[in-house]
Amino acid sequence: MWRKAAAVALLALAVGYLYLGSRPDLPDQMIQYFLPLLHPSPHSKPSSPTVEQVISSAWEVMITTPAKQWGRVAVGVNACVDVVVSGVGLLQALAVDPGTGRDHQVLHSKEDLREAFIHYMEKGAAAERFFSDKEVFQRIARAAAEYPGAQLYVGGNAALISQKLASYPELMVLLCGPVGPKLHEMLDEQIVVPPESLQEMDEYHLILEYKAGEQWGLTRAPQANRFIFSHDVSNGEMRALKTFVASLEEFQPDLVVLSGLHMMEGQGRHIWDDKLKEAVASISDVRNQVPIHLELASMTDKDYMNRVMQEQVIPMVCSIGLNEQELLFLSQAGSGPHSEMTSWKGIPDVGRVSDILLWILETHGHSDPEAEADLTRIHFHTLAYHVMATVNGHWDNQPAAVMAGARVASTQACGLQTVDVNKVVLKAPLEFYSSNHEPREILTLNPGDPVTVWHRGNVTFYLTPVLVCKEPLRTVGLGDAISAEGLLYSEIRPQQPFLD
Repeated sequence: MWRKAAAVALLALAVGYLYLGSRPDLPDQMIQYFLPLLHPSPHSKPSSPTVEQVISSAWEVMITTPAKQWGRVAVGVNACVDVVVSGVGLLQALAVDPGTGRDHQVLHSKEDLREAFIHYMEKGAAAERFFSDKEVFQRIARAAAEYPGAQLYVGGNAALISQKLASYPELMVLLCGPVGPKLHEMLDEQIVVPPESLQEMDEYHLILEYKAGEQWGLTRAPQANRFIFSHDVSNGEMRALKTFVASLEEFQPDLVVLSGLHMMEGQGRHIWDDKLKEAVASISDVRNQVPIHLELASMTDKDYMNRVMQEQVIPMVCSIGLNEQELLFLSQAGSGPHSEMTSWKGIPDVGRVSDILLWILETHGHSDPEAEADLTRIHFHTLAYHVMATVNGHWDNQPAAVMAGARVASTQACGLQTVDVNKVVLKAPLEFYSSNHEPREILTLNPGDPVTVWHRGNVTFYLTPVLVCKEPLRTVGLGDAISAEGLLYSEIRPQQPFLD
């Protein structure tokens, strides 16, 4: 259709020139040009760029570094070694038969593992669980390590974020967490690990991956993802937190990144109640000196999430990063917007995501200048698109930050350094609403300017699409890389109490 339209336009122009008589040779030149458009060679390639090419090119132009960049970032407190295997393959090797799925807050047996794995595989959703039986876990871990194709990677949100930050040589990175010999060997040399964080044994997490369309029994995965589980007491009790806070005075960071709170959930209320109080006391010592970003992860206990959200941690940090499961669970735990939903159906609706993000910033953040909470920024990521929501007047360079996060999602999933437009596909909606209820506005995605901006109250939203990798090589750590990249391109405005 576009070829015919171009030919018609050129023909009209040529006739106009002929009628005016100023260039009698021009129509012949034009005819030679537009005839191939009407009758293209079967071997000719279309000259029109794909939407993926347009978006990728726009990213390269529009992603710019902030005026003031971080110089020193301290990250803590969960770190481990990830053993990555085929989930279906490992479970078959363990002589576990497929069946129906069911979620478990804590795993106690291979049967619990099977049910929880199927539950999330059929949704195509990521999840992380604690395995309570140490001996059974160790047997499964040995089988995983011996499984053909098993691979060892740096693991744990804090360690993964540190690795991504350390890819920028001008940045100094401190990592506090339980670092054993294998993990220490795999970490980037640029990462500073305090001696107090080193331990004799590594903590291992098992990552059961599955591909889009992979089938086990009657379960078929709608998209690629992973299920994570461990028997990790060091991270579960956040033993490195005191070391982390103690190290900050000497390191003098510009930014603190905190993760691993989700690991305490599986320890039981008798442990996480006291540990949360310790974490809050530690954060209280830091919050008046340096901005804090909190990276969330999969949780299942609404009481625990409520404590984290309402009275404990979230109001004390400036920024959080989370995905669609964590966003919805946060709303469910706090009886927020759309909390009646049990799960997202397909690509999360932008209007509903916008409603929950606004609720968090207005209820638990600093959207009101009189509010005591510090939270002013949320970096939300899902497979098809990312949204940055910020309270006005607190952050700069957020369009570039949200695009940078989306770009690294595309490249890292495909195992590349740059976007290969032949290996990615646009799945984000081209039209969507700013809210799920009135008053609302219809918004559109412009591939040539791939950040859609809207305002609600004192909050500004920035949405960019993700060019989704068609055949992802690895999904673990994508959220951590996204948040790290978004932070690298973000600039916080100097305000009390962060004035130099």
